[in-house]
Amino acid sequence: MGLASVFSNRTSRKSASRTDSDNMADGEGYRNPTEVQMSQLVLPCHTNQRGELSVGQLLKWIDATACLSAERHAGCPCVTASMDDIYFEHTISVGQVVNIKAKVNRAFNSSMEVGIQVASEDLCSEKQWCVCKALATFVAHKELSKVKLKPTMPRTEEEKTEHSVAAERRRMRLVYADTIKDLLANCVIQDDLESRDCSHMVPAEKTRVESVELVLPPHANHQGNTFGGQIMAWMENVATIAASRLCRAHPTLKAIEMFHFRGPSQVGDRLVLKAIVNNAFKHSMEVGVCVEAYRQEAETHRRHINSAFMTFVVLGADDQPQMLPWIRPQPGDGERRYREASARKKIRLDRQYIVSCKQAEMPLSVPWDPSNQVCLSYNNVSSLKMLVAKDNWVLSSESNQVRLYTLEEDKFLSFHMEMLVHVDTAQAFLLLSDLRRRPEWDKHCRSVELVQQVDEDDAIYHVISPALGGDPKPQDFIILASRRKPCDIGEPYVIALRSVTLPTHRESPEYRRGETVCSGFCFWREGDQLTKVSYYNQATPGVLKYVTTNVTGLSSEFYTTFKACEQFLLDNRNDLAPSLQTL
Repeated sequence: MGLASVFSNRTSRKSASRTDSDNMADGEGYRNPTEVQMSQLVLPCHTNQRGELSVGQLLKWIDATACLSAERHAGCPCVTASMDDIYFEHTISVGQVVNIKAKVNRAFNSSMEVGIQVASEDLCSEKQWCVCKALATFVAHKELSKVKLKPTMPRTEEEKTEHSVAAERRRMRLVYADTIKDLLANCVIQDDLESRDCSHMVPAEKTRVESVELVLPPHANHQGNTFGGQIMAWMENVATIAASRLCRAHPTLKAIEMFHFRGPSQVGDRLVLKAIVNNAFKHSMEVGVCVEAYRQEAETHRRHINSAFMTFVVLGADDQPQMLPWIRPQPGDGERRYREASARKKIRLDRQYIVSCKQAEMPLSVPWDPSNQVCLSYNNVSSLKMLVAKDNWVLSSESNQVRLYTLEEDKFLSFHMEMLVHVDTAQAFLLLSDLRRRPEWDKHCRSVELVQQVDEDDAIYHVISPALGGDPKPQDFIILASRRKPCDIGEPYVIALRSVTLPTHRESPEYRRGETVCSGFCFWREGDQLTKVSYYNQATPGVLKYVTTNVTGLSSEFYTTFKACEQFLLDNRNDLAPSLQTL
């Protein structure tokens, strides 16, 4: 019997008395009030030498659509502050249509995250495909001052998920530059410069490009600030020239790394754009681009507007990446850029794998090292928030004021337990944040060892659990615990848990290595000294039988354990009172 038939008669968590507007939110009649759509027919004037849409032109359209969405929410002019990583999956040919959709995922104090989806449409065959997805941050300005933005009101499951995860993405953006700087300073970067045949290497200086652009009124918004998309288009132009000088062919832009606009430029500014190939790998190359601004020719000081790193490939007749010539960097800064490009490639690949990893893919655990700790922490918390935001949880059973919900989706069975506890929310968060105390209330944890305190909010633990289901060996887990405080009123405290692998703690014959892909706690403040505590877990194959036994009512261990957690919180509610002032 399949899992679907086991729970088919359970009561839905959603109330049957939903309002008409709520029903509309899930149907075709609802449209996000900040959503903006743009459709553009690709004409020859928009294309490059291969007859494909210039990425620079696409970036201008993306920025314009996103800006209109941001201004629709803010009610005033907005400027581009940053753009997250963009990966271009397909090229777009002349005669095809580009469909761009943008909407505000979340508004913070004066900035907001805008999500952008780009699709291409062939009018003859009616085929459509995804070109890229992007996330941009915009800042609202009014009369040379920042604006206090109104909050967004998510209604659909997708909007709630994006709204919740946007806070975690913002956290990653704020520490991104420092993280990259620390990694490049502390990581030992291997290269093979000395072993390469210098006679077949292209000097990096041959790829250097410098170009100047005068900012005119058509390049700026109604406040006179240069459109971010226009600057990105100029950057893409010089980067393409630099890449072409290395490969002596027509390169294709595949990715743009996350970047920030450090300051505005206005009509009348002269923008100096510089580009150079930092490193060439087997099938791809990294081009660094820098933008500086000045007002008058006599000025000696130039304002740093932006820097970005772009990845190019050269596609053959079969649309497969071709081998590239090696690059010979100049001594000094050139060699530094060469090695930093190697480090960024590793970080980029780690980030792309972790953030986009499908939960159905194996292995569930991913390696932990300093180059991916920020992405792993982000993915850990985001996965839990996305699980929490699902609106098709089903109430499976209720006992002694503890509720058990289940969720069947994409071949996974998830469950969550929920109860109200008479304890301060921040105190409950602190008590359960330290996994070393979990054996005090959870009989499924025999011992917990703190392996590494990564930072204030992230720690790695080695957890040993008793054998389950007649298995002669106990289980052990290497768990990354990431905790987060609320960003806004009404949001929960979060403790997210997932498996990682460590070279210092390899699998042992003494234990059977277990894995958890997504689990953790959320704490909502329901009143003074009253907290709603929820535990979420996406069941992995190793514990599925144990989970279904509890969910179907054949065992009461879930309830017993959760009530023990409640008693632990009540017994220790005064232990951490001095620490609450820091939350």
